[in-house]
This record gives sequence, structure tokens and C-alpha cells, in this order.
Amino acid sequence: MIGVLRTIHAWAGAILSLLLVVLGLTGTLLVFEDDWLRLTVPEARAQVLPRAAALGGVAERLEAEHGDLRTVNFAGSGVGIQRLYMHDHRYGYADESGRTLVAWRGAARPEAFVFDLHHQLMAGETGERIGGIAALAAVLLVLTGLVVWAPGWRATRLRIWPRSGRRGDMVSSHRNLGLITALPVLLFCLTGAGLVFHDQARALLAPGAPPAPASPPVGSGDIDWPVALAAAQERFPTATLRMAGWPSAPGKPVSIRLKQRGEWHPNGRTTVLIDPATSRVVQVIDAQRLPSGLRATNALYPIHAASVGGWPYRILTALSGLALALLGGVGTWSFLVKPRRKRRAARMSAT
Repeated sequence: MIGVLRTIHAWAGAILSLLLVVLGLTGTLLVFEDDWLRLTVPEARAQVLPRAAALGGVAERLEAEHGDLRTVNFAGSGVGIQRLYMHDHRYGYADESGRTLVAWRGAARPEAFVFDLHHQLMAGETGERIGGIAALAAVLLVLTGLVVWAPGWRATRLRIWPRSGRRGDMVSSHRNLGLITALPVLLFCLTGAGLVFHDQARALLAPGAPPAPASPPVGSGDIDWPVALAAAQERFPTATLRMAGWPSAPGKPVSIRLKQRGEWHPNGRTTVLIDPATSRVVQVIDAQRLPSGLRATNALYPIHAASVGGWPYRILTALSGLALALLGGVGTWSFLVKPRRKRRAARMSAT
């Protein structure tokens, strides 16, 4: 049985290694995305306190300049720029007052390229599903690796970097690294897969939870953003305004996201829906009052993206991404060395 598991572990790891290296390295880089923005966009270093009146003017200015806005992430949470998401894969940054700083399409900026590579493998929804499957496969690799490791646990050492490129040293390094990082790698692979297969994760974490309420019928009109944002803030006076979403279609409401104290998600999951015809509140979803299973589902992203826990958890996340990449690379190298040596020995015996 152990031999069968060892074979499955080796072949699956070899096939998945490239994906694991890509997901691990890009995940590590994304941990420092906000730091990169503060380094490369001077306006991102500003300390901004989001207020409804000011953000209302920002939203109206951006709407007038970019007629195809889908969502705006407001400045705050340590990054002093507004992040713009438009239709047709267009994005942008704006300063505190709503002045557009830069706009681009697709993955033209480094941080957008890294995000797309990690999130969708540059292949849209298909790439996203492949990444989710790879994360689940990585969970299987870790678990089978632990089973394979168990009989020889006495040989485990804390040495991670291999002494040489010889297969034995590479296998030892792979085994030791896998054991040391098993729990965090499992955590990030499971949460990553949960984000991709959200409906399945919700069913698993919140069985029996009521479905999300349907959006109430609303009219169409020109949104009065100062009024709408003030109405949302009035419902949650101590929360921070984080996002504004334009109607996805005629007859759909405006969506405003807020972050309450105690919420882990960087953009909050508290939602206020607004009728664009009247700029009045038509529905409220208080994330703090959701059933525990749904709150656990909402925690998948902040756990995976290191949006909670401060810098110690960010460092752990970054190191776990590197570990995933190293496990894929070192494991594959040790797997490929053996066949070459066997072929060399076979050639020598033939002569």
C-alpha cells in the first residue's frame, strides 16, 4: 500500500509541479502587493480616512470620466488610492480626490500580471478552475506524503536545503520541507480551492444555510452617490466604506460594501443595496449577523490572502508560498533524476 501511495505521490507531483511552482511564487508576491503599490505609486502612501461626503464626490467624478465602471475600491486600509474596475478588462488607479492616475487593460501592470497568473493562470475561468483543481491535488499530495513519511519518521531532519543535487539529498530535502510546512500548505491550498469552488465550500461549511436573498426590484436612474453612500454609512455608522458597485444590468441595485469592526475581509462583507432611481436603501446584509457557517465561508479569502493576522501571518503566508514552489520543484527534480540514472546504467550494462 505504501508503495502504491509513493508511486501516486511521485507521478502526481511531477505532473502538477509546474502549476504548484507558479501558484506558490505568485502567491508569495501577492502578499506584498500593497507594499509594491506604495513603492511605485506615490499617491498610495497617503493616509486616507474614508468619509461618505468625500467619497460621494470621488464616485461621481470617476463615473463622469469612466462611463463603464463596474466597481471602485475606495482608498483606505493602508493604501491611499482608489482602485477602478471597468468592463472589458480595464482597470485604473485614482488619487484621494478621484483624479485618474493610470489606466490599463488586462495584465499590463506587473501587479495585474501576477494577480491574473495566480488567480486564473492567464486563461480566464478555465484557468481559475485548473488552479482550484491543482490546489486540491496539492492537498492530496501533502496527505499522501505524510503517509509515505510516517514509516521513516526517524530519518527526518530540520535541514531544508539539499546538500547536493544527488537524488538522495533532494528527496531528503523534499521530505523535510514537506513535513515542516505541511499545515500551512494545507491551509492555503484548501482556502484557495474553497475560493474557486465557492458554492461547494459554502455547502460544506454552511449546510442548511438559507440561500442569499434575491435582490429587490429597483428602478433605473442616475445615482446620487453622496446621498447613496451617506445612506449606507447611516445604517452602519462605525463601519468603513470600502467599495461601490454600479448596477450590473437595468433593474439591478447599486451595491455598497462596508467593513465593520471584527470583519476579516479587507473590503468587508457587510452590504447595502441602493435603488439607483431614488438613491435609497432597499436591502441590508449585516455580515456580523450571518450564521457561523457563512461567516466561515467569508473568512476563506482573508485567510488565503493574509488580510488578517498582521505582519507575522503575512510572513507565514509568503514562506508557505515559497515552500509550495520548492516542494514542486525539488520533488520533480528528485523524481526525474532516477529514470536518467536507470537509463545510463542500462546503457552501460548493454555495452
